[in-house]
Amino acid sequence: MKMSDFKPKHFRWEMRENIAVITLSIPAKKNPLTFESYAELRDTFRDLVYAEDVNGVVITGAEGNFCSGGDVNDIIGPLTKMGMDGLLKFTRMTGDLVKAIRNCPQPVIAAIDGVCVGAGAMVATFSDIRFATPNTRTAFLFVKVGLSGCDMGACAMLPRIIGQGRAAELLFTGRTMSAEEGFQWGFFNKICPSEKVLEEAVAFMQEITKGPNFAHSMTKNMLNQEWSMSLDTAIEMEAQAQAICMQTEDFKRAYNAFLKKEKPVFEGD
Repeated sequence: MKMSDFKPKHFRWEMRENIAVITLSIPAKKNPLTFESYAELRDTFRDLVYAEDVNGVVITGAEGNFCSGGDVNDIIGPLTKMGMDGLLKFTRMTGDLVKAIRNCPQPVIAAIDGVCVGAGAMVATFSDIRFATPNTRTAFLFVKVGLSGCDMGACAMLPRIIGQGRAAELLFTGRTMSAEEGFQWGFFNKICPSEKVLEEAVAFMQEITKGPNFAHSMTKNMLNQEWSMSLDTAIEMEAQAQAICMQTEDFKRAYNAFLKKEKPVFEGD
């Protein structure tokens, strides 16, 4: 399956060689998510499992903001009128989006400027790597609208990134985490100038995708699975995963390049 001609309806899609750039694009409202964009993003990340021409994904927002979460009028208003069946269908869909981000084999980088709150903060949290700018303001706002902080996997994933106590503070208060604070806590991998954050994220992804992409997908899979394993099980799973990678052509290419004192050129097979 090739996605070079993919034309989504609810966000922008651009291929930069083998890297897909997804841009949330409702800038007048700071790029909120709607029922339709949630579903289309979920389906897109699910389809990436089968994409032959995408080795990495960068997700960003248009015109100085990342994402303002669920749209107040298009989502929050209708939710107040739904019964339990409709509400559970929606909350499961939002959870399916972040699961799809984790389960796609490609590395995902979030390039984040400006507002990154609510569901937008969760999309960032479930990305593999996060680049910020000095203007980035991240908040898990669920408590601010009378909801629990346990939304879209927040109570599972956020403590793994920044620690239990810090996660608890952010989820109980809904307060804003600055870019510098997020960097110090390990939420952000790098802080870039606003005008360069997307380009730096793409450049970083380009370097990643020059590596052995099948092996990268194995790394991502193990990073996801090993949280729920015992140490002995994790070591055995890594032994099996590495043995599989040792059967790839990229492993042979690396060996032959070493013998010739050359840099290996990986092809992902």
